[in-house]
Amino acid sequence: MHAVILSGSGEATSDRARTLAAELLCESSGPRPCRACRHCRKVFQGPFPGIHPDVTVVERQPNSSGKLRREIVVDQIRALSVDALVLPNEAERKVYIFPEAETMNPQAQNAFLKLLEEPPARVSFLLCVRNPGALLETVRSRCASERAGGEAETASDQSEKRAEGWLAARRDRLALLRCCLAMEKLDNAQLLETVGCIRRRAVDAAGPEELLYLEEFLARAEKYLLANVGVKHVTGYLSTYVFGK
Repeated sequence: MHAVILSGSGEATSDRARTLAAELLCESSGPRPCRACRHCRKVFQGPFPGIHPDVTVVERQPNSSGKLRREIVVDQIRALSVDALVLPNEAERKVYIFPEAETMNPQAQNAFLKLLEEPPARVSFLLCVRNPGALLETVRSRCASERAGGEAETASDQSEKRAEGWLAARRDRLALLRCCLAMEKLDNAQLLETVGCIRRRAVDAAGPEELLYLEEFLARAEKYLLANVGVKHVTGYLSTYVFGK
């Protein structure tokens, strides 16, 4: 297991990531994590993520004025790529935990994708997210997924229905307006998940020429949402879809 996306609330995903990290490093020949071996004790000691030297947290860093950046940037992922090649300090492998993986900007995610495509030996990545749709499809496709409660990760039925409705309405101006108006009540994460569902369903709903246009149009919507543009502004943008214009 070299990469897992853990979805759920911040506390739930952090707790699950900590348990998985201990499981990956545990020395027990029986059930893991045993919580008794030296590696388990260090992972579970103190506040998240523990004190084990082979468990590293990847998170947003302060800028030059001391304020926390809004995103994990590509330079952090490049530094991680170099560090991942260094042998573990104590355990058989190294574990990198992203408590807010969705804060990776697109450039950082593309750099991380290279790590997923050619993962270093004895390295695991645990990506904690509230909404898996905030991650690029190419990243999601190369990771195992689970909810913090242990269920397999799937897009919500409501997001799938909204996506189906948007695609069905995209060529009818009035129907599209109504569809997008109904989505104004969503929060940022729900709309981001819906846009991700639209992108996946578009492969079967559109021809090759329109699919290229749709991909560019929807990628822009995702970019707005990742930059925390207001939901009403993004649903307004989604209501302007006209193929070929």
